[in-house]
Amino acid sequence: MAASVHRFGAAGRHFIKNLLNTRTINRPRSTQAVRQVALNVPETKVTTLDNGLRVASEDSGLSTCTVGLWIDAGSRYENERNNGTAHFLEHMAFKGTRKRSQLDLELEIENMGAHLNAYTSREQTVYYAKAFSKDLPRAVEILADIIQNSTLGEAEIERERGVILREMQEVETNLQEVVFDYLHATAYLETPLGRTILGPTENIKTINRGDLVEYITTHYKGPQIVLAAAGGVSHNELIDLAKFHFGKLPTRYSGEALQPCHFTGSEIRVRDDKMPLAHIAIAVEAVGWSHPDTIPLMVANTLIGNWDRSLGGGMNLSSKLAQMACQGNLCHSFQSFNTCYTDTGLWGLYMVCEPGTVSDMMRFTQLEWMSLCTSVTESEVNRAKNLLKTNMLLHLDGSTPICEDIGRQMLCYSRRIPLHELEARIDAIDATTIKDVCMKYIYNKAPAIAAVVFLGASGHSVRDLLPALRRVHRVRLQRLLQKLLLLCGPGGGVGLGANSWRKRLDE
Repeated sequence: MAASVHRFGAAGRHFIKNLLNTRTINRPRSTQAVRQVALNVPETKVTTLDNGLRVASEDSGLSTCTVGLWIDAGSRYENERNNGTAHFLEHMAFKGTRKRSQLDLELEIENMGAHLNAYTSREQTVYYAKAFSKDLPRAVEILADIIQNSTLGEAEIERERGVILREMQEVETNLQEVVFDYLHATAYLETPLGRTILGPTENIKTINRGDLVEYITTHYKGPQIVLAAAGGVSHNELIDLAKFHFGKLPTRYSGEALQPCHFTGSEIRVRDDKMPLAHIAIAVEAVGWSHPDTIPLMVANTLIGNWDRSLGGGMNLSSKLAQMACQGNLCHSFQSFNTCYTDTGLWGLYMVCEPGTVSDMMRFTQLEWMSLCTSVTESEVNRAKNLLKTNMLLHLDGSTPICEDIGRQMLCYSRRIPLHELEARIDAIDATTIKDVCMKYIYNKAPAIAAVVFLGASGHSVRDLLPALRRVHRVRLQRLLQKLLLLCGPGGGVGLGANSWRKRLDE
């Protein structure tokens, strides 16, 4: 699954001008490191073809390269009937084309010494290859063949159907994945972001070739695709390859515009007393890629930090929550997260606790969140800013993460954010900014909570239970309505009569 890319907004020229004219004698070492790296980063070149397909590359002169297709389509672009199609199509991509059988494709990749991979997220689908720089033309041709000429044979579809069902069973054993699926289901109730990427079991059993072809013809269009490359690549060569292999892709996107996914403060609890540990995620509504508050939320996320009991050192970490968790033995591990989508996001904490310490861990989490709103200091913010910049640079290690960074940013902002611009945005944040932003998104806001202990021996998967859990929400609302009617009397004395409440509930 795709990791999050954060939108930094348009950097003010005033910030960048002052940044470049400022002496660095007394600046923190990590900031100096960012400046030194920024001066040595190759330029990211971008070209748009006539059909809207964008070509973006960074040539670092390596002997290897990574090239891939980033497609603006994922599970959010599906509906309840075809949920799981994007992920199913990812599996079918390597099962043969009109030019290559599955065996031929695998042998060609192996003989090149290359790697071919793909993944699907809620908003993006990615196909990419890692190879020697001299094999760039062959890698691009293989990627083009995969997305344009896949045979999608009935026998292969039936075989992959079983593979995906087994994959779903494996995912159910990863409780962190399960918790985040539940978190999306309750936070984005009855919206596309609330659905899982793999889809429910009944959909996997019924998806056919027609569904796959329809998804390709709807979403695999020039304006929705970015051809990104990093490592030892020539941008001019990449443009020529893109024109030859992708020049005939349709220009007009015929899919529906993304529907807004509204956040709902709510909770889901799945309980089994036999499970020794509780896996919990709590989140408030955050912002999308392009919102100017994304960077302050990233810094706030870094302030909370993460901790694992197996690593030790909790008492000496800068994170106050880590110190409290270690000293009070409140949890086995926790990690903060800031997940961004096009127009919304989730900012919160995932924790693994023993049942007896859940309430204490939740209480200290809320206290730490409130301290971000009221009492965070400049020294704490500066430390988090330096750590954020360090993590950013460490992430861009190798041609593959750089290529992923280019592809995601091109889809999200139609450009790649320069490092000096990112540094300027981070440096512009102070304690007052963190307090204001956290007060805006955390203070007195209803969170979404997902708690999973174990599914027990029911035999149902998480994805099968999600529709039922949505019905549970409706039952809870009906019970709330009954309580309100009892309190308000037959006339509905709080301003809404019984019929009005029922109408609101139906809506």
